[in-house]
Amino acid sequence: MESTNILDSQTLKALIKESLREVLREERLNLCQLLMPFVSDDEKADIETSLGSPNDYDEDEFIDLTNWVRHGGSI
Repeated sequence: MESTNILDSQTLKALIKESLREVLREERLNLCQLLMPFVSDDEKADIETSLGSPNDYDEDEFIDLTNWVRHGGSI
């Protein structure tokens, strides 16, 4: 009977850990959105005029940070 209690507590602990990770991940993304500055259409046009469009750049000039963001800064 004791092994079931241990298994149940371990399962519960794993569920709580995973739930906390999900909540923290969501909150981190919300914080990133809050900290991202608003850019008006005029500002976007000025930026594209001075720097060009991302479509004009070579693929070699970009770094894909998707995994970095998903895994909390560790690739």
